[in-house]
Amino acid sequence: MSLMGKEILLEHRNRIDQLDEKLIHLLAERFEITKAVGILKAEQGMSAGDPEREAQQIERLHEIAIEVGMDPEFSVKVFRLIVDEVIRHHVRAAEET
Repeated sequence: MSLMGKEILLEHRNRIDQLDEKLIHLLAERFEITKAVGILKAEQGMSAGDPEREAQQIERLHEIAIEVGMDPEFSVKVFRLIVDEVIRHHVRAAEET
């Protein structure tokens, strides 16, 4: 690889690292909010999951993914991973209440 190619690669990798850091910070913020939701649900005796809300979110994120040129199925996989973790936390909050 040429010197210029290595420099370009390094720039791309640095930008990826910055974006990964932002993603982690955003996920931490999201989980902080969903923690409050989980506590509220537990206090109100509500179910940890909300299939209707999840379906609405999947549809919305699917549309956004298409708009930005991203594979919509990938967006659903990412959302599912996040929501499954949130539900796990909600169940734990309900058990502790």
